[in-house]
Amino acid sequence: MFDKLEGRAAGTTLAQQAQLEKAFAQFKTGDKIQALATLERFLKLHPASPAIDYALYLKGLINFNENLGLFSFLTRQDLSERDQKAAKDSYEAFRELSSRFPDSKYAVDARQRMTYIVNSLASYEVHVARYYYNRGAYVAAINRAQLAISDFQGVPVVEEALNILISSYEALGMTELRDDTRRVLEKSYPKIAPTKGLADAKAWWRFW
Repeated sequence: MFDKLEGRAAGTTLAQQAQLEKAFAQFKTGDKIQALATLERFLKLHPASPAIDYALYLKGLINFNENLGLFSFLTRQDLSERDQKAAKDSYEAFRELSSRFPDSKYAVDARQRMTYIVNSLASYEVHVARYYYNRGAYVAAINRAQLAISDFQGVPVVEEALNILISSYEALGMTELRDDTRRVLEKSYPKIAPTKGLADAKAWWRFW
């Protein structure tokens, strides 16, 4: 019905509304690829539409939900362990919305979701670093931990990234770098508990 309405009301605001409603309907029925394609078409055809902020928000939301996965809690798989393309696409849509339309009614929620995504992307890097560390690939663990620290400053998992660096330097006999990193850790997190063994450490987001 939205297809028919869009065709018959071509060139009107009603046709634009039909396009957005169609994208939402596709999203809610699980056809996320088509929903994103409909939104991309809308953004190209109507760059001056007053509903651009909603189109960007819906685009971000579709990728955000795709990233979470409906049953991820059953498999105990966090967003940080999954493919991050959807997270990055979602972040870009929310970022564009927030920068172009800071007073939009969707902007506050978009910014909150951006914060979650940044934490997730940082967790992904630390998850990979932990994976390498647990398998004795200490140089690779160092590289991924350093990436998390440099790209995602101020997020909670930086503490774990520093711990991975310390343990990896220790395993490689690089005592000077180990001690330097420990000083950074103690200065950045003065109330931390003693470093745990990383092989059995839980991720920060696990509750079981």
